[in-house]
Amino acid sequence: MFNNKLSVEQLRAKVGEDLGTSRWFPVSQERIDQFADLTEDPQWIHIDPERAAKETPFGGTIAHGFLSLSLLSAMAMDVVPGVQGTVMGINYGFDKIRFLNPVRSGSQVRGHFKLAQVEPRGDNQLLIRYAISVEIDGVDKPAIACEWLSLVVLG
Repeated sequence: MFNNKLSVEQLRAKVGEDLGTSRWFPVSQERIDQFADLTEDPQWIHIDPERAAKETPFGGTIAHGFLSLSLLSAMAMDVVPGVQGTVMGINYGFDKIRFLNPVRSGSQVRGHFKLAQVEPRGDNQLLIRYAISVEIDGVDKPAIACEWLSLVVLG
């Protein structure tokens, strides 16, 4: 995680730049079922392939939007640089989350990250904003577009 560590000045110089694209993450029916169990969200459009094939326009089950969103943590580990002197990073939240396209069971997704903003917060904190698009393999329209906020505490 975060093998490439940048100074605060180097990070600020990257505002507006693409940071990169993560590897592909499979979204199997097993993963969807496990997520449904963990989150206690067993809606049939996610866990009943036969019914979803018959009664939805998707041709089968789709991932929970929050499952696709939760994969951002792993995606970020692939591309987001660390900051020198970081004591801890805290998920600060999201702005403008949009679930634009369903992720069908059996597909793959990956994240494209852009550094949108680095804002100092006091003497030892940075609020970092990433603009992210989650791509579905072989599909033109992205699954998710969002802005993710991370608070970095420096030592």
